[in-house]
Amino acid sequence: QSGARINISEGNCPERIVTITGPTDAIFKAFAMIAYKFEEDITNSMSNSTATSKPPVTLRLVVPASQCGSLIGKGGSKIKEIRESTGAQVQVAGDMLPNSTERAVTISGTPDAIIQCVKQICVVMLESPPKGATIPYRPKPASTPVIFAGGQAYTIQGQYAIPHPDQLTKLHQLAMQQTPFTPLGQTTPAFPAFAVLTVAGKQRSSTTLPLQAITIFPCICPGLDASPPASTHELTIPNDLIGCIIGRQGTKINEIRQMSGAQIKIANATEGSSERQITITGTPANISLAQYLINAR
Repeated sequence: QSGARINISEGNCPERIVTITGPTDAIFKAFAMIAYKFEEDITNSMSNSTATSKPPVTLRLVVPASQCGSLIGKGGSKIKEIRESTGAQVQVAGDMLPNSTERAVTISGTPDAIIQCVKQICVVMLESPPKGATIPYRPKPASTPVIFAGGQAYTIQGQYAIPHPDQLTKLHQLAMQQTPFTPLGQTTPAFPAFAVLTVAGKQRSSTTLPLQAITIFPCICPGLDASPPASTHELTIPNDLIGCIIGRQGTKINEIRQMSGAQIKIANATEGSSERQITITGTPANISLAQYLINAR
């Protein structure tokens, strides 16, 4: 209806980027429709709420950092003018978004105020084009463990293993061509068929994943004859975090038990202590995976 081109980034992330391209009139129409849609959602959510005051519509724009100076103006004069003439709240983030040269500009207010605000921001951006190359912000996919089986990578979604994109499979194949990993200090690798891969990096990173550290956790395979003896490992968890590990009616801890194959016991709360003891029993591989899943929670 707006005549604008609208692209929405892939959906396996906690946040997604909506890119609106076209003549300024088409962009304003699209923004107007988005702002009114958000207001409609706020109104609908308030019908089941006890809140009396209606929260403003809020949008977060992604703007090249080189254009933010023009948007703020000398001594903050431009941003002050935009706030006063539109009635919208405008905040420019001080830091750049992870792994990019872009900054977040948050605007909030009534849909009409937001539309007027976007118009003024577009005028500034047309008058002051970005300087140099812009590295666009890409939200990082929600981190889920990756399991490798038979040279194919899978991610766990609910109770199902979903085939994972080729890049990680290739990364795994490359890793398997190198020296085989040895789990937990054993002299020979006992479980080459399955591994859980985590990439330790910043909270958010681009889709190119700058690999700062790769941890490979071995986990038990069905049908393996040689299984190492069971051992016990103890963890101490703060009381205020124990709820998210147990889950509603024990759903999360049961899921961790099922996925890891380990026995997990959570000690009762003791008076005066701010921590709870968790005892994990199983093979070294079971314990590694259980520990990983608990830390992930």
